[in-house]
Amino acid sequence: MLTEPLDAMRAACPPRDIREYNPLQMAYIGDTLHDLCVRSFLLSGGMAVGGMHRQAVRMVSAGAQARMLEAIEPELTGEEADAARRGRNAQAKHAAPRNADPADYARATGLEALWGYLYLTGQTQRLVELEQMALSRTEDIWQKRSSR
Repeated sequence: MLTEPLDAMRAACPPRDIREYNPLQMAYIGDTLHDLCVRSFLLSGGMAVGGMHRQAVRMVSAGAQARMLEAIEPELTGEEADAARRGRNAQAKHAAPRNADPADYARATGLEALWGYLYLTGQTQRLVELEQMALSRTEDIWQKRSSR
């Protein structure tokens, strides 16, 4: 299961109070966690590596991540919703990429901050549960794109 390696990696991090991390730091680690979950998910599909890469790029785009956050928001606890809100409202020192809608980019940062929050607080089972929920609830969006 994905939670054991995540727990082992987290154990190597120096313990800190979650309030010591700013939302962009949580999003920084959350971005990598999301990419790992997406790639793990795609690996089970039997696609060629090139196809997996193209699909992963679609699934980690700001637009796809924004839809994923919207899809799971009703399931979030108060603390989880707060972590996502803080990430969404964080002001990065850089602009959104040219091909990303700024509102989608902000929501994507919120999703990544949520993943980072869950990881850094040791809630890896919840992280995997919400990640799987987000992927399944938005499958129609990224599947439509993959058929193009």
